[in-house]
This record gives sequence, C-alpha cells and structure tokens, in this order.
Amino acid sequence: MSVSYTGTVDVIGEGRNGGTVRSTDGLLQHSLSIPKELGGAGDATNPEQLFAAAWAACFLGALRRAAGLRKVKLTSTAITAEVTLTHDDDGEFHLSAILNPRLGGVDQHTAQELADAAHQICPYSKATRDNITVSINATAA
Repeated sequence: MSVSYTGTVDVIGEGRNGGTVRSTDGLLQHSLSIPKELGGAGDATNPEQLFAAAWAACFLGALRRAAGLRKVKLTSTAITAEVTLTHDDDGEFHLSAILNPRLGGVDQHTAQELADAAHQICPYSKATRDNITVSINATAA
C-alpha cells in the first residue's frame, strides 16, 4: 500500500479545554473549547465538530465517486453531519454519528443507494465501522 497523503496537526495546551489545534502547514488553526452543553465556555470549536467536518467532507467525495462509478449525474451535493458524544452510567465516553446527505438530480431511492455505497467507500466510514453507531439518511434534493 502506498501513501497518498498524510495530514499532520499539533494540539497544544489542554486539548478540548482551551487548547489549540494547528496543522503543520498552517492552513488549519483553531482554538478548542468545551461546548456550553458540557459546562464549558463554548467559545471555540471542539473535537466533535472537527470530526464531523472532516467526515462530511470526505463522505461527499465518496458520494461523488459512487455516482461516477454508476454513471449517475448529480446536480448538487450537500451534507449535514452530527457527531454526538455520549457517556455510560460508568462514565465511559462514546461517539455516534448521523450523516444526512442531500443529493440533487436523483430520486429518493437512488439517493439512499448512493449514500449507502459511499459509506462503503469513505475512509472515515471504514475507520468507524463496527466501532460507533452510524445512521445515514439520504434525501433527494
């Protein structure tokens, strides 16, 4: 297997509680904060938002690939990704995700079929498979 690309970031400080994330090329730089819902200031991004953004961006690429392989012309693509942090009674934390892609130029059946195919292609989907609960709800737009 040959390497296509490696994204590298440094996180300094206290991680999600006031740290900073910065890519080594300087193109990504954000402060981190605990969300208000978890008792934090909520004045900066958090790991769940960053993960949702990365997965959603990758998933749209996988959708375009799935459509291309099937010779389906999409007129538009968009996605809302929700990554939820939960905890058990014993205090252990877990993630779950909902991906809501919206595909233009296709009917509902084709939209869901392409989304399911993209879930098999997307590296983030592969990485999380059988590790977290994921729902994929495609909509024909």
